[in-house]
Amino acid sequence: MDFANKCYKVFADTTSLYHLYDDVDAIVANPYPADTIDHTLFAKNWIDAVQWHLEDIIRDPNIDPVAALALKRRIDRSNQDRTDMVEEIDTYFREKYADVKPLPDATINTESPAWALDRLSILALKIYHMEAEVKRTDATPEHIARCQAKLNVLLEQREDLTTAIDQLLEDIAAGRKYMKVYRQMKMYNDPATNPVLYGQK
Repeated sequence: MDFANKCYKVFADTTSLYHLYDDVDAIVANPYPADTIDHTLFAKNWIDAVQWHLEDIIRDPNIDPVAALALKRRIDRSNQDRTDMVEEIDTYFREKYADVKPLPDATINTESPAWALDRLSILALKIYHMEAEVKRTDATPEHIARCQAKLNVLLEQREDLTTAIDQLLEDIAAGRKYMKVYRQMKMYNDPATNPVLYGQK
């Protein structure tokens, strides 16, 4: 199985497409057919790419405090969208393997396939930006050498993570592992569980 590498290609292509615009407010058409996993993966990485750059912007030491607050709230919404997207991907896997009967000695994994793919999406962004640092012409040789060493680690991590994801999916398909998805509860976004929000009632 080479599913994880195919996912990584979608993530890497989406990251590259984002940087053609390099605008957190850019609106682009999803190039993949609706109701496909690639369509969802594209949307997932686009959210991650936008949030990556929002996190850069909010760290500007000269940012206007009012603008920073608006950005912080936008990042919170983005985090919720990211979580919702991961759960949508896990729904895809649950339906895909719905007919698999776990073996008597089947074990559970520390994370679901979609949360592993979430890490792969972020890794695509890390690799893109670290490669950009390595290619800088205005940086010192020492900076480039440090970034190249970090890039080498990231590339090794990509190899390990894609292998682990494929192994996890193979184990689920064979009944050696079983999925158990916990719907995430972002308490700070919920007026019923955030004491600052429900205290305003």
